[in-house]
Amino acid sequence: MSSLWPVHGKISGPIVLIGFGSIGRGILPLIERHFEFDKSRFTVIDPSDANGHLLEVRGISFLQKALTRENYRDVLTPLLRGPGQGFIVNLSVEVCSLDIIKLARELKALYVDTVVEPWPGFYFDAALGNESRTNYALRETVLEERRRNPGGSTAVSCCGANPGMVSWFVKEALVNIAKDTKALDKEPQTRAEWGALAQKLGVKGVHIAERDTQRARTPKPRGVFVNTWSVEGFVSEGMQPAELGWGTHEKELPAIAGTHSTGCGAAIYLNSPGANTRVRSWTPTPGPQYGFLVTHNEAISIADYLTLRDASGKAVYRPTCHYAYHPADDAVLSLHELFGAAGKRQPREHILDEHEIVDGIDELGVLLYGHAKNAYWYGSQLSIEETRELAPYQNATGLQVSSAALAGMVWALENPEAGIVEADEVDYKRCLEIQRPYLGPVIGEYTDWTPLEGRPGFFPEDIDLEDPWQFKNILVK
Repeated sequence: MSSLWPVHGKISGPIVLIGFGSIGRGILPLIERHFEFDKSRFTVIDPSDANGHLLEVRGISFLQKALTRENYRDVLTPLLRGPGQGFIVNLSVEVCSLDIIKLARELKALYVDTVVEPWPGFYFDAALGNESRTNYALRETVLEERRRNPGGSTAVSCCGANPGMVSWFVKEALVNIAKDTKALDKEPQTRAEWGALAQKLGVKGVHIAERDTQRARTPKPRGVFVNTWSVEGFVSEGMQPAELGWGTHEKELPAIAGTHSTGCGAAIYLNSPGANTRVRSWTPTPGPQYGFLVTHNEAISIADYLTLRDASGKAVYRPTCHYAYHPADDAVLSLHELFGAAGKRQPREHILDEHEIVDGIDELGVLLYGHAKNAYWYGSQLSIEETRELAPYQNATGLQVSSAALAGMVWALENPEAGIVEADEVDYKRCLEIQRPYLGPVIGEYTDWTPLEGRPGFFPEDIDLEDPWQFKNILVK
């Protein structure tokens, strides 16, 4: 066994992998590399048998079935019984994460997923209203379950690239900035200490700043939604309201903003679909760029995790936090086509695999801004070429996600009685140690860019010249 691919532990019970799309296929060889397990007790569940041949050659059981509210208990329970501790890896769409978490913990099984996913219909239910269709609302259901049933077998919620890995990048970035500004007395160990460090550094906000430059051999055809990862997942989250953790430095709410009357209070939402809401941001390869403010769990969880409160419970420090996503160019064209047709889905969809992509990287990291050195991007610059050498069945985007889920699995196996946790709460050093061999160059770069650069330009704008990092300067109107 190569020293690059160490065995991280033994899964003593059955493994159930729910979902065998682009990320499910990608994590399969990583599970094989890094865990000891009984292959005869490994089952993959998916409604489609398009990739069943990958399991047949391995002798892994495949169950072609869609999990529903009505059948998930009857289907999963027998698969998870028997000696040893089972493990559910949930990489599906339209399978309720919360219900699967509850069942896993009833059965004393470990659990990891990459998103808080609802049952079908949630994302596009106009009767719910925008506030109820948010990731904030979905996250609160998981937090409420944790409050009602603390402790117990470990379930790692929202542990992909983002949400997931980016929360670990935020912590490493904070330490790097603190060292570079000679502001690090000791590395934080608690949630309050991480918030205090961010406040001490003067961090006003965090962009999950991503640029996907992976390019296909053939151009996108009309009438096809092309993406480098799940089209269903991207369209679903892209049609949810844009959401962001709302910082204490912000002076005014956007005119289209809505607030939450219950829960942690760390975020707001916009009455605008995330995949049609643009923001100004920065990553190392292009420099300044537009990104889409697509809702993600980490926008809320990072802001919530770093919040400091006074004795009355009032937030006295919180950074603004949101996704700023420039997907692959074919996906951008697909979005223009989708929204140009008033949100009507294309009749066909296609995920670019590693054989179709000729070049490009997925540059995914965190941009921490407002501190003494202005802004600092820290993250992964994984190329398609390196991805092909590292692992099969995935492009650069997929490997960033699948390797983060792998890290979450290892942490759960090493901490089997941690209860329900988010990626912000696990050992970021251990998780990045596991994941780093799959991330390509991981770099940090400072920039003097601000969202006021080159503005106001030809036309008058309503901008805040006193504080470049007000969200009103970031939002593209």
